[in-house]
Amino acid sequence: MQAQNMSRNKSTTPRGVPVVLVCLGALLLGNVVIYLYLDSLQQSRHGDPHLTHQGACRSGHFRLANMKNCSPWLECTQVRSEVRQLKRIGQGAVKQVFLSEWMGHKVALSKLSSPEYREDFLHGIDMLQALQGTHVTVLVGWCLEDHTLVTEYHPLGSLLSLEAVLNQERHRARDTWQTRLMLALDYVSILHHLHTGPAGTRVMCDSNDLEKTTSQFLLTTDFRLVVNDLDALPEVGTPRGSLVKCGHRELTGDFVAPEQLWPYGKTQLFSDKLMPGYSEKTDIWKIPDVTRFLMGRVAGGDVAHFHLFQIHAECKRREPHLRPSAEDVLSVYRSVYSTMTSDTPGGSRDML
Repeated sequence: MQAQNMSRNKSTTPRGVPVVLVCLGALLLGNVVIYLYLDSLQQSRHGDPHLTHQGACRSGHFRLANMKNCSPWLECTQVRSEVRQLKRIGQGAVKQVFLSEWMGHKVALSKLSSPEYREDFLHGIDMLQALQGTHVTVLVGWCLEDHTLVTEYHPLGSLLSLEAVLNQERHRARDTWQTRLMLALDYVSILHHLHTGPAGTRVMCDSNDLEKTTSQFLLTTDFRLVVNDLDALPEVGTPRGSLVKCGHRELTGDFVAPEQLWPYGKTQLFSDKLMPGYSEKTDIWKIPDVTRFLMGRVAGGDVAHFHLFQIHAECKRREPHLRPSAEDVLSVYRSVYSTMTSDTPGGSRDML
């Protein structure tokens, strides 16, 4: 009888499992549910990487905002007759960009700046075709004969203008750690897409400094991130086992990965032939610097940096093979977002 009373006094479930274990299990399950919710929300924001932003279009077709149906990519005749150039909005070494109009829709019309960069321009068109998806700006059409390209227009401009955009009165409510960390998630998601997507393992070579890197991405009106400039994306491993080099000139500075620097010191002049190649792990080295820029000085940013400290330290390992993959980094970023959201009252409601 005494043994029975002692048994009743213990906190157990009907099957004799201690309540504390049940509570721990419930807490673990709750965290898993939050993570899966974040992952599903991320997928819903980005969708299938082989589809357009606005919905499923089969290969060779596109759909812009406010379009009910998908349309085939525009060809030369249509680009020449239907795309109306309005004003120049950008100028780079490879191309000039003009705000234009097609069938009532604002689009971006790009024109080759100099014949010297023709191969880069054509490479960019090839990559846009191969990598179409929610991580990439929508391809509308092109004309090889005229060296013109038509893509989706994003009025907020490049990621380089992030601070200026968030300082605008109408966007200040967006200036939260949730918005900024989600942009960092987008950035790493794009790297993952470039490294493992349908075009093989691609390296972002137009990323020799922070300004150049951030100019490759565009902000959408709902504060998502898409990659726009794909003119310099060499492939790792083609031919088998080969590495890449970003251009034929010497790279300098702390932003580029150590393996991108001339390894023979000042005693020997730089030689492109002697410069060793490198892999997509150069993109991983740059993640902490880009994320630091994205987070800015927003409240809660220091907490995000604290949670990301370890993975960022791994990204900065000097030996490329010891750095994590973009997929590994993305997994940690998602986990950090999940943790911070669950720790913030109303956090899931604040996610933009």
